[in-house]
Amino acid sequence: MTGKRVLIADDHPLFRDGLRVLLESVPEIEVVGEAATGEQAIALAQAAQPDVVLMDIRMPGINGIEATRRIAVANPGVKVLMLTMLEDDDSVFAAVRAGASGYLLKGARQAEILRAVTAVANGEAIFGPGIAQRMVSYFGRIRSTSPAHLFPELTDREYEILQLIAQRYTNAEIADKLVLSPKTVRNYVSTILDKLQVADRTEAMLAARAAGLGASTSEG
Repeated sequence: MTGKRVLIADDHPLFRDGLRVLLESVPEIEVVGEAATGEQAIALAQAAQPDVVLMDIRMPGINGIEATRRIAVANPGVKVLMLTMLEDDDSVFAAVRAGASGYLLKGARQAEILRAVTAVANGEAIFGPGIAQRMVSYFGRIRSTSPAHLFPELTDREYEILQLIAQRYTNAEIADKLVLSPKTVRNYVSTILDKLQVADRTEAMLAARAAGLGASTSEG
């Protein structure tokens, strides 16, 4: 297994210490730095280029959501996994729109945190059970009783690609499955995001799943 490099961003030293011990108990995970403020998280993400930043929301100075936004813009290859006490809708959706690839509560089991770090590093979107249900409910307002009219704004090809996004297919896998070039798939995905008025693939996937697409695929 390829090693995962992790940056911890939290303003509580004892919590950081506990996370470090947990993460370093796994040989495949390397903790490359610790940040106590949003500013430090941004700087260390730029300098260390970790695979994953474990990010709290409430921090001195720049908060975790704004830090996530800046990291996502400056370092697209760095994934952010929110690990926080906050579970209100505003915090969850603000984090997703800022570019977070996952959202866990600090009460999550240790095994769940370790699994989420690895999954996010591998490009998956991970949300704790309660958070996932909250997001599905939020996007559920687009649900329709008629599959043919779930997303009338999409062409047949766009709808087909959205179904694959709902099943967690990557762009490369979609290109291979549909015999399209990666660039063509990227263009389709961009159009789908615009038409659904969502920020990224994660929101598109959640919207599609809330509408019943990809339901036969087991959750990761």
